Amino acid sequence: MGRRGYTLPSQWERAIGGWLDWLRLQGLRETTLKTRRSQVRAVARRSQTTCPSEIDLGILVRLCSRPGVSVDHRHGQRAALTGFYRWCVDNDVVSASPATKLPKVKSSQPRPRPAPDAVWVELLAKAAPRERLMSLLACEAGLRRAEVAGLHFDDLVRDQDGYLLIVREGKGGKQRVVPITMRLASQVRGHCRGGYLFPGQIDGHLSPDRVGRLVSKLMPPGWTMHKLRHRYATRGFNGTHNLLAVQEALGHSSVATTQRYTAVTLVDVRAVSEAAASAPCKDDPHHVLILGTKKATT
Repeated sequence: MGRRGYTLPSQWERAIGGWLDWLRLQGLRETTLKTRRSQVRAVARRSQTTCPSEIDLGILVRLCSRPGVSVDHRHGQRAALTGFYRWCVDNDVVSASPATKLPKVKSSQPRPRPAPDAVWVELLAKAAPRERLMSLLACEAGLRRAEVAGLHFDDLVRDQDGYLLIVREGKGGKQRVVPITMRLASQVRGHCRGGYLFPGQIDGHLSPDRVGRLVSKLMPPGWTMHKLRHRYATRGFNGTHNLLAVQEALGHSSVATTQRYTAVTLVDVRAVSEAAASAPCKDDPHHVLILGTKKATT
C-alpha cells in the first residue's frame, strides 16, 4: 500500500495493521484502506504517544481541530478514528474508545464541476496517445483513475449489442460492466494486444496517482482527471434523463452520490418552469380565475 514515510511505535503499528486486515476482509478497496491508514497514522504521529490506549478525548479534539483543514477531511478523519477505536475495543487493545464522543461532522455537498468543452478540447490537443486513451476512459466510460490504471486488455469483451468493459473497483472489490462505444473500443484495441493497457511497477501497471497526474497536468490549473468523470455523468444524464442508469454506469451504491456528479444547467431549470406553466392544474384557483376570465370575454 505504498511507502509510509515514517515509523510509529510498535504497539501503534500492530494495532493499525490488525485493523487494516479487518477492513480488507470486509472487501474495502485498497485506495480506501490507504486513506484510512494515513488518517489514523497522522493522529498517532502527532500525539507522540507509544500506544492507542494513551489517547483520550481531549487529545483527539486537539489534534482534529487544527485550523485550515477542510470539513470533508474532518469528516473522514472522524470516521476513521471511530472505526479504528471500535476495532481496538473489540480486540482488547483499549478498554474504551475515546472517539465515541467526538462531535459529528457533517460532510459538505460539493457541486458537480464537469470539465467543459474548452478544457476537454485543450486536453485532447495536448495528449500523447497513452494519455489520450486514459482521458477517454474517464470521459467516455466514467472510469476512476484507479480503474483506468488497472484496466487489462482482457477486460474488453463483446456481446450481441456491442463492446463492454469489465471494470474492477479496486483489489478484491466488486466489479461492474460498462457498455462503451465502438470508437472507444477501437482505441483500446489499437493501443495494445494483451496485458495491462498501462504497464508499470504497481502489480504490473501504473499507479492510480501516476495516471491521475499524467492526465491532470494536461488540464488548466484547478481541473483534475476526476472532473472528466463528472463530465461523463452530466452528459450521460442530460442525454438519457435516467439517473439510475448513470448510477449503474458510475458504480455508485447510492443515487445521492450520483446526483453530486450531475450538473444541472439553466436550460434544465428553465424547462422546469416552462413545464409548470404549461401544465394547468384543475385545483389551482389562479388557473380557474384565468380560464373564467377568458371564457367571459369570448
